[in-house]
Amino acid sequence: MPIERLAEEYERGRRFFYSEDYIGAARILAEVVAAAPENLSARLLLARAYYHSAQLRRAEAELRVILERDPAEEYACLLLGRTLQRQNRPKDAEPYLRLHAAMTGA
Repeated sequence: MPIERLAEEYERGRRFFYSEDYIGAARILAEVVAAAPENLSARLLLARAYYHSAQLRRAEAELRVILERDPAEEYACLLLGRTLQRQNRPKDAEPYLRLHAAMTGA
């Protein structure tokens, strides 16, 4: 996908996300991430869309990739913790929530 088209699709995915069409946003953003897997902003927005549309395993997978590539991504820590909580995995969530709190002072 050409870079201009990629940017347009990312922006379209953002519009879907902020209009609360999380499934539509995920569909668009999954294509963006497939075309540009190194783009952590697109991947994080995709994870958020998955989280809000209750596609929790997909959200978890994207968040783990983000944290492998950028362990200091504080929002990914928080969202992974919350994603794991929603999957009824509180013990798995604890380290990520603690790490987020340590990073942000919250």
